[in-house]
Amino acid sequence: MLVWLAGFLEQYIHAFALFDYLTFRAVMSLLTALTFGLWIGPKVIHRLQLLQVGQTVRDDGPKSHLVKAGTPTMGGLMILASVFLSTLLWARLDNQYVWIMLYVFGSYALIGFVDDYRKVVRKNTDGLVARWKYFWQSVVALSVGIFIYVTADNPAQTQLVIPFVKEIMPQLGWLFIPLTYFVIVGSSNAVNLTDGLDGLAIMPSVLVAGAFALLAWVTGNSQFSQYLFIPYVHQASELMVVCTALSGAGLAFLWFNTYPAQVFMGDVGSLSIGAALGAVAVLVREEFLLVIMGGVFVAETVSVILQVGSYKLRKKRIFRMAPIHHHYELKGWPETRVIVRFWIISLILVLIGLVTLKVR
Repeated sequence: MLVWLAGFLEQYIHAFALFDYLTFRAVMSLLTALTFGLWIGPKVIHRLQLLQVGQTVRDDGPKSHLVKAGTPTMGGLMILASVFLSTLLWARLDNQYVWIMLYVFGSYALIGFVDDYRKVVRKNTDGLVARWKYFWQSVVALSVGIFIYVTADNPAQTQLVIPFVKEIMPQLGWLFIPLTYFVIVGSSNAVNLTDGLDGLAIMPSVLVAGAFALLAWVTGNSQFSQYLFIPYVHQASELMVVCTALSGAGLAFLWFNTYPAQVFMGDVGSLSIGAALGAVAVLVREEFLLVIMGGVFVAETVSVILQVGSYKLRKKRIFRMAPIHHHYELKGWPETRVIVRFWIISLILVLIGLVTLKVR
């Protein structure tokens, strides 16, 4: 929106030419989302308290979590509002990749909202029935995969990029659609599983989103993409603005979600953030890097799969409790130690992921 306005005003005031620079708009997108999130945060928390939208705590979980009962949830709404506002202000709205991101982010937020609403307002502990949750997640993910595949005007948009390899980039063809499905749905639920401690899910999400902002920039730049031996996708650069908006909104949310949390994001936040990370990975053709940089999310998901599988097959548990962050809590680690150490691991994994761009 502001890009269009600046283009009109540039003929009168040359300083508005600054809005043509992607890096300027990306930084402003981050700052706008951060500022708006910090401003709206107390208002959202107060409103949720008035509506008595409080978190419920599992009886079989760590006893230290009992004090969290009643803490406002559905705080992901402030992330949603911040990302949409900042993106609509600073991104080029004639870029279809921007709208794909907003579609995925908004759709998964709606799914999460319905789930949260049924749990905390209607007091239905099951929330949105699992089969319907996965059904709507699948509908959105498959629609994105089909749309990108049908509208692709460049072979690079459906190539598979493999870390550490520069010569082999197979053309996926129709297999691009199921890959998109698994990446978006898998990433969404992985972040959802990670969201169990104060600030645990949001900081890795901020780091991964920041890394993908850089990846979007180089993928949409013909010179950098050629230098790094990655596919050049000309529309991808504008995703930098969306990713920095997500990082800024996440930092603003962390201000209120850091231990001890004043608000939880709920499924409206975790499902949408995870889906957005999956979508941007698909759009910039770096699905494998998402697995590396989002290693904390992967570990949380694998721990649940192993725990459930082991109990069904052997009637024995591998971990004291899954997801794995609860295992460390039950071993006696303070909550803050688990959180910060997972943050450190996430930072290391993001740096490793970025290094793979050069090691080919």
